[in-house]
Amino acid sequence: MSKVPVSFGYEFGNSNENTRRHVMHEFAVNGAKNLVLTDSLLKKMLPDRMLAVKLQEEMAAEGLKFMDAHAGYGKFVDINCPVPEARREMIARHKLTLYMVAAMGVETIAFHTGNENAYPEYSVDTQMDFIKRSLDELLPLAEELGIVICIENIWHRTNTPERLLEVKKCFPTDALGFCYDAGHANLMDKGRNHPESNAFQAWGDVTPAWDDRILEKMLPHVVNCHLHDNNGINDQHRNLGSGNIDWNHIAGLLEKAPRLQVIQSEVCLVMANAAVREVCDKFFEIFGR
Repeated sequence: MSKVPVSFGYEFGNSNENTRRHVMHEFAVNGAKNLVLTDSLLKKMLPDRMLAVKLQEEMAAEGLKFMDAHAGYGKFVDINCPVPEARREMIARHKLTLYMVAAMGVETIAFHTGNENAYPEYSVDTQMDFIKRSLDELLPLAEELGIVICIENIWHRTNTPERLLEVKKCFPTDALGFCYDAGHANLMDKGRNHPESNAFQAWGDVTPAWDDRILEKMLPHVVNCHLHDNNGINDQHRNLGSGNIDWNHIAGLLEKAPRLQVIQSEVCLVMANAAVREVCDKFFEIFGR
């Protein structure tokens, strides 16, 4: 597992240049070599090409590099978007994101398929069809740029492992893989014991498709992963070991993932009140350097 690089995410959305430099330095002095090109950074880069130059300079000064990325997400942005007047803009945004990511030397990017309850007037099957239509347009560019688009499990009907495998079956290209999210998978397992859990809320009157083998199902196609902990109720993005996920089990399975390129910390340091050192130490303890 030590041969697979570890990448660390940080909530840079509200940061200025001084804050960014400080956070980058904190990661560097605590042993990190790679950071995530987050959706918040990409959003800032869209109207400001010079920011990409600044980010590369700041990272180089600390001996860091961007290893992976996370595409923008949300209503009218996710690839399940069925609204005709929004889809052309959504595809254009994602194509521009792929160009930006490639220019930063990043080779994997996580995509949300989107959640069905954003568009209640459209069936799940219809939204799955739009996901495939979006990938029809995005994957040729990803192939050209040498980027793997990694679709992510969440806790909705459009992103169960079965739905992701359904999509992957339509696109045998290596430019499409999976992003395994351990925190989301935990909600779709232990959430069954908590009526107030995110999964129960998302599925409404339908019983969620509880599953304790999500990683096993996704494993052949897992290219990157989002690792963070929670209590099985809410998507808390805590440090590893501060929730109820079995990390020895997860690490053992990921070691067998044939396509795995990067292990990503998606611990939200600010939200979880976690220190950079604590997060780095825990990831290196479990996954090596």
